Amino acid sequence: MAAKVLCILVDGVEEIELVTPVDILRRAGAEVVMATSGAGGEVVGKMGIRIRADAFLSGIDPSAFDALLLPGGPAVAVLRKEEGMVSLVRSFGDAGKVVAGICAAPLLLHDAGLLEGRRHTAHFTTHKELMAAEGEERVIVDGPLVTSRGAGTAVEFGLALAALLEGEEAVKEVAEAIMS
Repeated sequence: MAAKVLCILVDGVEEIELVTPVDILRRAGAEVVMATSGAGGEVVGKMGIRIRADAFLSGIDPSAFDALLLPGGPAVAVLRKEEGMVSLVRSFGDAGKVVAGICAAPLLLHDAGLLEGRRHTAHFTTHKELMAAEGEERVIVDGPLVTSRGAGTAVEFGLALAALLEGEEAVKEVAEAIMS
């Protein structure tokens, strides 16, 4: 059965960090629902690209999902202030579900208490807050947590997440198809 992934998006999302892993996950067979809390169902990314959400977060039952995908960019600062976001992230972690964050998004994993005792990486601008982040690592998978440094690592991040959710064989086919 295909893994169900909830992907959170708000204005200011780093487009590459959203579209690349979502694309790879869908190619690997996962069902990805991009959900927003914003009005209108559309967000504007960091570089001005408009992205339409699949659903509103208010209409989503998080327990129906196997994994949570958190893209980075300036959107992370917004998400850190959004009521209920940290508890949503924590609920996935507490349930032992896969939680993935790229760029600045590991800050949300930190806020939810999920990084304690776990290897992780993140964008270098977060290292004052994420002092244990492994800055040289491009992608780190530590149990159900997947973290990555930024836009330049989005393909590797997507493939690592897909391998965890859909298996190595599915990822091998995707990697060959996209010539990664």
